[in-house]
Amino acid sequence: MKEISSRREFLKSSAKFTMAAGFFRFGGSSLFANTTKINQVPFATLNNGVKMPMLGLGVLGIKDLKECQRVVEDALEIGYRLIDTAQSYTNEAGVGMALKATGVKRDEIFVNTKLFKENAVESKVEKSFDESLKRLNIDYLDSFLIHQPINDTYGAWRAMSKLYEQKKVRAIGVSNFYTYRLMDFVMNNEIKPAINQVECHPYHQQVDAQKLMKTLGIQMEAWSPFMQARQNILQNEVLVTIGKKYNKSAAQVILRWLNQRDIITIPKTTKKERLIENISIFDFSLSDTDMALIATLERTKPLFNHHDPEKIKWLNERKAGESVKG
Repeated sequence: MKEISSRREFLKSSAKFTMAAGFFRFGGSSLFANTTKINQVPFATLNNGVKMPMLGLGVLGIKDLKECQRVVEDALEIGYRLIDTAQSYTNEAGVGMALKATGVKRDEIFVNTKLFKENAVESKVEKSFDESLKRLNIDYLDSFLIHQPINDTYGAWRAMSKLYEQKKVRAIGVSNFYTYRLMDFVMNNEIKPAINQVECHPYHQQVDAQKLMKTLGIQMEAWSPFMQARQNILQNEVLVTIGKKYNKSAAQVILRWLNQRDIITIPKTTKKERLIENISIFDFSLSDTDMALIATLERTKPLFNHHDPEKIKWLNERKAGESVKG
């Protein structure tokens, strides 16, 4: 209850700050008008030189298109410049409506979508890519990922590589590829993935996976940084205690921890005050002691286990828009 109370207090103070501050532009981003560095989101440089914001908004589960539009518009207004969606989320059109409505220039926004398993065959990739562009109201993508390590990923990659060579997409990558699969993929394709988007949070830290990705020159990106608020992760005593030192929430501690590990992350929320909270992590740093304490929280078991045959069976049978089963 104390953590919930402190989180509410933070949200109240953030909302007051936002209303009082107004906005200004710096480096192409629309942010709060004060001189602090609270929302200056840094960039990662991908293996092809493309720069990608280290923190963005994920829209998994926001199925109502009007709500999705509103959330993305709020995020862009606050200063977010990375938006992550997927063909399987069935909300690309909502993101597209926001991109069309916003006053932010297209080249200032990094848009990512992911290839649905039904389209993960060489003959279907280009058509599904063009359909995504149409729904998103844009004429190129910043990144395009194979969403799951299923179906004909090698054929899909050949087609995606052509899109990349035609400059229709600035970077291509994969998602949910475990280390052995990632190594095989790199060894047998001419173009190396720029990104691997995987589950990562304090209870599943992916330390060894990140080491391999760094060795291969592949940027790690974390989905579900809050573990969908399961297992009381946002009330975890270690995270709450660390947060109190900096007047931050457990959620902000998690996002800062990921940032200091050089991991891009895309927390999902539909609430404007939470959008503000999530981006307000660049005015403090965790100490080495803090990082070591968080390392002790590892539980190794992921929310979604791609080694489980039943999970792979379900992924292959899944329909677009169907919620993920953890």
